[in-house]
Amino acid sequence: MTAAENPPGYADSKDAQLKRLRRVEGQVRGIARMVEQDQYCIDVLTQVSAATKALQAVALGLLDEHLAHCVVNAVAVGGDERDRKLKEASAAIARLVRS
Repeated sequence: MTAAENPPGYADSKDAQLKRLRRVEGQVRGIARMVEQDQYCIDVLTQVSAATKALQAVALGLLDEHLAHCVVNAVAVGGDERDRKLKEASAAIARLVRS
């Protein structure tokens, strides 16, 4: 099945997700510049924390969209697909909680 036939859960917010990721990418480049310029450790750590929080926000948005789209559809289909998607979502949540 192609992405056009079964788009990802974030399909409707793809542009917003990409915008957030580009912002994080810019933050990480800024952190690299800070290290290159021998900036104060705490200032670098503050920026690392901000970038981490931004990535976590992207992850939570993607997870929310996955649950609302992919998991809901799999539950409607039932059977092995439902079980697989629920297990997959549970594992993704566990990874986010550990990070």
